[in-house]
Amino acid sequence: MAKVAFIGLGTMGYPMAGHLARAGHQVCVYNRTAARAQAWVEAYGHRRADTPAEAASGADFVFTCVGNDNDLRDVTLGAQGVLQGMRAGAVLVDHTTASAEVARELYAAAAERGLGFLDAPVSGGQAGAENGVLSVMVGGDLEVFERAVPVIDAFASATKRMGAAGNGQLAKMVNQICIAGLVQGLAEATHFLQQAGLDGEQVFDVIQHGAAGSWQMSNRHKTMLNDQYDFGFAVDWMRKDLALVLDEARRNGAQLPVTALVDQFYADVQRMGGGRWDTSSLLKRLERDQ
Repeated sequence: MAKVAFIGLGTMGYPMAGHLARAGHQVCVYNRTAARAQAWVEAYGHRRADTPAEAASGADFVFTCVGNDNDLRDVTLGAQGVLQGMRAGAVLVDHTTASAEVARELYAAAAERGLGFLDAPVSGGQAGAENGVLSVMVGGDLEVFERAVPVIDAFASATKRMGAAGNGQLAKMVNQICIAGLVQGLAEATHFLQQAGLDGEQVFDVIQHGAAGSWQMSNRHKTMLNDQYDFGFAVDWMRKDLALVLDEARRNGAQLPVTALVDQFYADVQRMGGGRWDTSSLLKRLERDQ
């Protein structure tokens, strides 16, 4: 069992850290809102720290799962960041969905200090984190990856190395491109069948087992039909992720017309007051003028 630190106890990080504790690892947590960290300690035991550096002190593995590039730099490179507390030979595993640029920056900073670094964004949403079945896309050195996988397995069902540092974040961008198109297609299909007077449950019960089937269809069609969007991956988070995607596309020359359009549709949902709605709320945008 390893001595680990977990930095960032949001919707994803809170249960992920919990799985590490349940697996028998010795866990120290840090969260910007201390009450959240205290609640985690009361639920799982172990201990909390007052700074990221304190949490990371003596740890074999340090996990981070925060909001964006700036948050990540603050908890890693800041005056009280984890790199100030980590011992030589330890490994920093970042689960934030961030840019490939910051991943490469942290890889270099870690290497200068004799530390390992992996960018390891996850897919599977809140349910995947709570159930310990996340998919993890990893960039970084093979030897470091192999050391970290047995610990990551506490909350993951699939962990795959994508290559060099930054490639984990690039793979997560591919994931978000796919989701954007799938959810828009599902929203339009739902809107169409409703306008056509079809029974949505009957339609989806058939087509989800055919070529049109997807995770989004299987897991979201019922809630969309019931106009339920107060759960899951929020529109605000998706727009943050798509901004990373579109910025990277401008650098590498990729043409993403559908992704760019869906990003603007999500902006419409935000203007409707749906920033915290689930991403499947694209259907609400189609229904707004009815």
